[in-house]
Amino acid sequence: MAGKALEVQSLTKKIKNKVIVNDVSFSVEKGEIFGLLGPNGAGKTTIIRMIVSLIGRTQGNVIVNGFNLDTHFKESMSEIGAIVENPEFYKYLSGYKNLKHYANMAKAKVTEERIQEVTKLAGIEHAIHQKVKTYSLGMRQRLGVAQALLHNPSLLILDEPTNGLDPQGIREFREYLQSIAKEGISVLVSSHLLSEMQLMCDRFAIIEQGKLIHISSINQLHDDGKDVQTVLFVVNNLEAAMQILRENDLGNEMKIVGEDQFSINLDKEATAEANKLLVTNDISVYAINQVTASLEDRFLELTAKGTGGKE
Repeated sequence: MAGKALEVQSLTKKIKNKVIVNDVSFSVEKGEIFGLLGPNGAGKTTIIRMIVSLIGRTQGNVIVNGFNLDTHFKESMSEIGAIVENPEFYKYLSGYKNLKHYANMAKAKVTEERIQEVTKLAGIEHAIHQKVKTYSLGMRQRLGVAQALLHNPSLLILDEPTNGLDPQGIREFREYLQSIAKEGISVLVSSHLLSEMQLMCDRFAIIEQGKLIHISSINQLHDDGKDVQTVLFVVNNLEAAMQILRENDLGNEMKIVGEDQFSINLDKEATAEANKLLVTNDISVYAINQVTASLEDRFLELTAKGTGGKE
């Protein structure tokens, strides 16, 4: 799966004198789920619309699976399947007849075998011959992705695909996207649901005021290279435990977080020393946990600063 499914190079959009998207560059690897995050109005949807040619670019290049959008438009667009807004279907037709209708409109021939393949990939075999009006919102989203995959694209682009889904539907849709990524299909997805994006994506980019302010992998949230980490202690005597650590100069930014829990910033050696001090002073230590940053923490930290670093 080596290689890039999508390369966005210096993408810029200006409307009159206003810069909507400012010199944005990133890439999506093959078989990867890449998240595009940002506050409302940050420019996420504008970026997606430029990639799929729904609006023009002021400057910049879009390369899809090796094809430049400017010089090889048909080839590059044939590599993309996209849902930019809620998928629309004929509600009084079955899911199968809707897919057949889109297949008949496709420029390249879509075989019956391919319709069956995307139906299975979407996990809607059991309902494919039912009328779409009987589908849940989650089922319609799955049918929408099946329709976007009919022409066998290498890149799937989704703008806020879980809008309106209940928690069960969101989980099912996430697992579905992860399953098609394992098949080698790359996914670019924008969303404001940060906790869900943390579970779904391999890497993410944060857009603010039209600028790219941060790119990193989800794994880097759990291993940011810092020696000092926030550690949570669960003890039987909260006040005594905190006092002991203060007296031994280990009380770095301690915070009470529960009746029997406090957090403290320590490196590994200091954590072991703190635990030893507490135990030797008759404090029962029930648990020691490292507190890892969430995507929401990182997002709020970077957008509050207004600047960030590319990693």
